[in-house]
Amino acid sequence: MFGTVVVGVGIAGLARIRDLMNPMPSSPSEHLKLFGFVSRRSFGDINEAKQISLEDALSSKEIHAAFISTENKSHEETIRMFLEAGKHVLVEYPMALSAKAAHELWEMAEQKDKVLHVEHIELLTEEYKQLKKEVAGKDLVKGTLHFTGSVLDENKSGFPAFSGIARLTWLIDLFGDLTVTSATREKQKDKNYSRMTVHFQTAN
Repeated sequence: MFGTVVVGVGIAGLARIRDLMNPMPSSPSEHLKLFGFVSRRSFGDINEAKQISLEDALSSKEIHAAFISTENKSHEETIRMFLEAGKHVLVEYPMALSAKAAHELWEMAEQKDKVLHVEHIELLTEEYKQLKKEVAGKDLVKGTLHFTGSVLDENKSGFPAFSGIARLTWLIDLFGDLTVTSATREKQKDKNYSRMTVHFQTAN
């Protein structure tokens, strides 16, 4: 069995814990054993998974890999800690707040002979796969991608263009490299409202 730990218990972290505690029959997950989860908040147990300290997760010889599901800003530091401790790492997209940091982490994983895997789970959904089939072989003339959410803490999630980067990756995956032609941002602090509008062009 391959020992794992989940770091962060937001929506993604809780889904990881659930899936590791109840792996699909005959799936690779059956070979993973969840030794616990790490969180800054105190929970006790979640779905029979035990809360353990970050120090114990890093030092345990039984834990071989960490699944990192924290806010964007903390990904880089947490990846470094687990790679330094000789663990494999799976991290939710995006891996870091800059391309420079991401390249450094890839190099570090290579030097340590460890797997560093970034998972953009939205690209694995059936809905997305269907969308990809529908646009295959077609030229994008014009289109709009609109998404909403609660106002994010920029200190934790990064600049708005960055906290929305997962959706922008859809467009690159579907239509190739994009060039930003303009971007504007509107903020209404009294209404706790923020909107970013960005225009892109495809290579064509």
